[in-house]
Amino acid sequence: MAQLEWNGQTTWYEVHGEPGDRLPVVLCHGGPGATHDYLAPLRALARDGRQVVLYDQVGNGRSQHLRDAPADFWTVELFRRELRALVAHLGWAGGYHVLGQSWGGMLAMEHALEHPAGLRSIVVADSPASMALWVAEANRLRGELPAEARDALTRHEEAGTTDSPGYRAAMDVFYRRHLCRLDPWPDEVVRTFAAIEDDPTVYGTMNGPSEFHVIGTIRDWDITDRLGEIDVPALLVSGRHDEATPRIVGEIRDRLPGAEWVLLEHSSHMPHLEEPERFREAVDGFLARVESR
Repeated sequence: MAQLEWNGQTTWYEVHGEPGDRLPVVLCHGGPGATHDYLAPLRALARDGRQVVLYDQVGNGRSQHLRDAPADFWTVELFRRELRALVAHLGWAGGYHVLGQSWGGMLAMEHALEHPAGLRSIVVADSPASMALWVAEANRLRGELPAEARDALTRHEEAGTTDSPGYRAAMDVFYRRHLCRLDPWPDEVVRTFAAIEDDPTVYGTMNGPSEFHVIGTIRDWDITDRLGEIDVPALLVSGRHDEATPRIVGEIRDRLPGAEWVLLEHSSHMPHLEEPERFREAVDGFLARVESR
């Protein structure tokens, strides 16, 4: 475990595996405002001469918390700068991959749009390219929830009580359909949610109160028309029941030149936990193909 000091901020990270003939992988967690914990099982990618780094994005987990930072501090550019600084600090600028999940996949695509010299590929897991489409699909899925859950969501939103146990219980119905279908949830997921609840600054400021109401600083984020500018190989991974629906991921696949797409039939938003062996096989195979070119 170590810390990176950059632009007055402090980012926690840990590197797994020994350096060898394979290129390292940077793992970018979701949120915005989650932690590395739920991605920790992907340490298994660190083998046979491949290193993997997990990190908590600034404002989250073991990294520096900034509860009093103004809303305009929390931007996509902030996290792009952090990712660039981490790669440079690790000395991996000569060649590396980025695997991002959910918001982390959005960050991976943003990173690729900067065309860093050492980036060899991106793995985009369960991510949108447009927040408008994300919200539209989330609300479509919401409409398929049981009436009791739908009514509770609406009632608490109209009353301004989205921080209440009743609203969280209704959101839990959605999450267990479209976020993680494992029962019980793995400890890694529980720890991540506990960390968000302990400090909701980043999620609340960048996203908003829920998946259905993105009113924060990423509300207008949309790179759909720029996907054709990404010039590194890309693997898309998602679940059949994912809140990153097949429509969302299909929009990326159709616009990202040469992108591969693996759709896991028994998963929702966390296929790396729900179908871990198939997820790792897909990623390992993709990285091997990229490095053999």
